[in-house]
Amino acid sequence: MPSALNVSRSTLVAKAASLPRLPGVYTFHDAAGTALYIGKSVDIRRRVLDHLRASDEQRLVGRTDAFSCIRTAGDIGAQLLEARLIKQAKPLFNQKLRRNKRLCTIVLSGDAVRIEDVHAADPLQAYGLFPSRHAAIAALQRLADEHRLCYGRLGVESVRAGAPCFRHLLKRCSGVCNGMESTSAHDERLQAGLACYHQRAWPYPGAIGIVERSEDLKQIHVVRNWTYLGSAPTIAAARRLDAPAAGFDRDGYSVLARPLLGESVKVIGL
Repeated sequence: MPSALNVSRSTLVAKAASLPRLPGVYTFHDAAGTALYIGKSVDIRRRVLDHLRASDEQRLVGRTDAFSCIRTAGDIGAQLLEARLIKQAKPLFNQKLRRNKRLCTIVLSGDAVRIEDVHAADPLQAYGLFPSRHAAIAALQRLADEHRLCYGRLGVESVRAGAPCFRHLLKRCSGVCNGMESTSAHDERLQAGLACYHQRAWPYPGAIGIVERSEDLKQIHVVRNWTYLGSAPTIAAARRLDAPAAGFDRDGYSVLARPLLGESVKVIGL
């Protein structure tokens, strides 16, 4: 089998020229067929040719032997499919959309403030997406500084029951630690501060289909709890894709939050 390094630029340009000028997901493959890079575009051919011309992408180009693509009806389907394929194939030249299994969130449950793995947390009680426990603690510390909150109440540090914390002595805590402020007043400010981090609850009773069309293609993208479950050409086929989602999907939320919450896409209940 010929090495990918022996494929000339003119050969790659000719192969790219056969790709469609339509929305979808494309993959760069090496000579063994392994995925090197996965991307998406509303014009697959143009985007692949852009890669071939880019001076900072010659390491990728030098290892490329062939291209493949999957058509989608539009950009939303392309974004959802791109994220799924990157997580499945983990291509060498993709970094941004690889799943971070240690992603954390801040959880409010009753009187407790906890930091949990985002994939195990209840999305109705989860606030924010953080790359580590340290980053989540830093967010709580910033909120404490902005809203005169107590590190002890936030679980950031240990405070002896009934005694003022060190921050209260510095007038940076309003005194929930020693009874000068009620827990309800403290937690009301905490919730107000956390609001900017809150991941919106899933606004539907179950799975939905997002309808996307091009001139010659119709797709129904099936989503439940912000998780992309697949695409189908008909409602009947879309209903067969509905399945329990495995935890919170950060990529699905990033792609879908604006069009769904802004009601800019056609949605059907499944």
